Amino acid sequence: MIAAHDLYENDFARFWITDGILFFEYKPNIIIDLKVAQCVVTDRIHFQNEKAYPVLCDIRGVIATKKSGRDYLAQSGSILTHAVGLLVHEKVLLTISTFYVEISKPSVPTQIFTNEEDALVYLKGFI
Repeated sequence: MIAAHDLYENDFARFWITDGILFFEYKPNIIIDLKVAQCVVTDRIHFQNEKAYPVLCDIRGVIATKKSGRDYLAQSGSILTHAVGLLVHEKVLLTISTFYVEISKPSVPTQIFTNEEDALVYLKGFI
Protein backbone atom coordinates (compact mmCIF):
# COMPACT_ATOMS: atom_id res chain seq x y z
CA MET A 1 0.00 0.00 0.00
CA ILE A 2 1.18 3.51 -0.76
CA ALA A 3 1.66 5.82 2.22
CA ALA A 4 -0.02 9.23 1.79
CA HIS A 5 3.28 11.15 1.89
CA ASP A 6 4.65 8.96 -0.92
CA LEU A 7 1.79 9.84 -3.28
CA TYR A 8 1.13 13.09 -5.11
CA GLU A 9 -2.14 13.78 -6.87
CA ASN A 10 -3.48 16.68 -8.93
CA ASP A 11 -6.59 17.07 -11.10
CA PHE A 12 -5.11 15.00 -13.94
CA ALA A 13 -2.78 12.37 -12.51
CA ARG A 14 -1.27 10.70 -9.47
CA PHE A 15 2.31 9.61 -9.00
CA TRP A 16 4.49 7.79 -6.52
CA ILE A 17 7.95 6.22 -6.28
CA THR A 18 8.47 2.52 -5.56
CA ASP A 19 11.73 0.56 -5.81
CA GLY A 20 13.51 3.35 -7.68
CA ILE A 21 10.78 3.75 -10.33
CA LEU A 22 8.38 6.67 -10.56
CA PHE A 23 4.84 5.46 -11.27
CA PHE A 24 2.76 8.06 -13.11
CA GLU A 25 -0.93 7.34 -13.69
CA TYR A 26 -3.36 9.57 -15.57
CA LYS A 27 -6.84 9.74 -14.09
CA PRO A 28 -9.81 8.51 -16.17
CA ASN A 29 -11.10 10.49 -19.18
CA ILE A 30 -8.15 12.87 -19.49
CA ILE A 31 -7.51 14.90 -22.64
CA ILE A 32 -3.86 15.92 -22.78
CA ASP A 33 -3.71 19.48 -24.04
CA LEU A 34 -0.98 22.04 -23.36
CA LYS A 35 -2.42 23.05 -19.96
CA VAL A 36 -2.64 19.44 -18.74
CA ALA A 37 0.84 18.61 -20.05
CA GLN A 38 2.41 21.66 -18.35
CA CYS A 39 0.64 20.96 -15.06
CA VAL A 40 1.60 17.29 -14.82
CA VAL A 41 5.23 17.90 -15.84
CA THR A 42 5.65 20.78 -13.36
CA ASP A 43 4.08 18.80 -10.51
CA ARG A 44 6.11 15.68 -11.33
CA ILE A 45 9.40 17.60 -11.37
CA HIS A 46 8.61 19.20 -7.98
CA PHE A 47 7.61 15.80 -6.57
CA GLN A 48 10.92 14.25 -7.71
CA ASN A 49 12.92 16.87 -5.81
CA GLU A 50 15.66 17.12 -8.49
CA LYS A 51 16.26 13.35 -8.70
CA ALA A 52 15.86 11.57 -12.05
CA TYR A 53 13.98 8.26 -12.29
CA PRO A 54 12.85 5.76 -14.89
CA VAL A 55 9.10 6.37 -15.26
CA LEU A 56 6.22 3.97 -15.76
CA CYS A 57 3.57 6.20 -17.34
CA ASP A 58 0.12 4.62 -17.26
CA ILE A 59 -1.86 6.41 -19.97
CA ARG A 60 -4.88 4.10 -19.87
CA GLY A 61 -7.02 7.00 -18.56
CA VAL A 62 -6.20 9.22 -21.54
CA ILE A 63 -9.00 9.48 -24.10
CA ALA A 64 -7.38 12.00 -26.47
CA THR A 65 -4.35 14.22 -26.98
CA LYS A 66 -3.85 17.59 -28.64
CA LYS A 67 -0.74 18.33 -30.69
CA SER A 68 0.33 21.10 -28.29
CA GLY A 69 0.21 18.65 -25.36
CA ARG A 70 2.14 15.94 -27.24
CA ASP A 71 4.78 18.43 -28.35
CA TYR A 72 5.23 19.77 -24.82
CA LEU A 73 5.55 16.26 -23.38
CA ALA A 74 8.08 15.30 -26.06
CA GLN A 75 10.19 18.38 -25.32
CA SER A 76 9.78 18.95 -21.57
CA GLY A 77 8.13 15.76 -20.35
CA SER A 78 11.45 13.92 -20.29
CA ILE A 79 13.09 16.27 -17.79
CA LEU A 80 14.44 14.24 -14.83
CA THR A 81 13.65 10.90 -16.46
CA HIS A 82 16.11 8.17 -17.45
CA ALA A 83 13.57 6.30 -19.58
CA VAL A 84 9.80 6.03 -19.99
CA GLY A 85 7.58 2.99 -20.31
CA LEU A 86 4.12 3.88 -21.61
CA LEU A 87 1.46 1.50 -20.30
CA VAL A 88 -1.52 1.24 -22.69
CA HIS A 89 -4.46 -1.14 -23.08
CA GLU A 90 -6.55 -0.02 -26.02
CA LYS A 91 -5.78 -0.03 -29.72
CA VAL A 92 -6.61 3.68 -29.93
CA LEU A 93 -4.09 4.49 -27.20
CA LEU A 94 -1.55 2.18 -28.81
CA THR A 95 -1.95 4.21 -32.01
CA ILE A 96 -1.63 7.53 -30.12
CA SER A 97 1.43 6.24 -28.22
CA THR A 98 3.12 4.94 -31.34
CA PHE A 99 2.49 8.28 -33.02
CA TYR A 100 3.99 10.09 -29.99
CA VAL A 101 7.12 7.90 -29.92
CA GLU A 102 7.73 7.93 -33.68
CA ILE A 103 6.66 11.48 -34.61
CA SER A 104 7.18 13.58 -31.46
CA LYS A 105 10.42 11.71 -30.66
CA PRO A 106 10.81 12.07 -26.87
CA SER A 107 14.36 12.84 -25.75
CA VAL A 108 14.82 9.74 -23.55
CA PRO A 109 14.36 6.04 -24.36
CA THR A 110 10.61 5.41 -24.53
CA GLN A 111 8.84 2.11 -25.12
CA ILE A 112 5.18 1.13 -25.26
CA PHE A 113 3.81 -1.76 -23.20
CA THR A 114 0.43 -3.40 -22.63
CA ASN A 115 1.76 -5.34 -19.62
CA GLU A 116 3.02 -3.60 -16.46
CA GLU A 117 5.47 -6.38 -15.57
CA ASP A 118 7.19 -6.08 -18.98
CA ALA A 119 7.41 -2.31 -18.55
CA LEU A 120 8.96 -2.69 -15.10
CA VAL A 121 11.59 -5.12 -16.41
CA TYR A 122 12.49 -2.55 -19.09
CA LEU A 123 12.65 0.36 -16.62
CA LYS A 124 14.72 -1.51 -14.01
CA GLY A 125 17.54 -1.41 -16.53
CA PHE A 126 17.67 2.38 -16.03
CA ILE A 127 17.78 2.49 -12.22
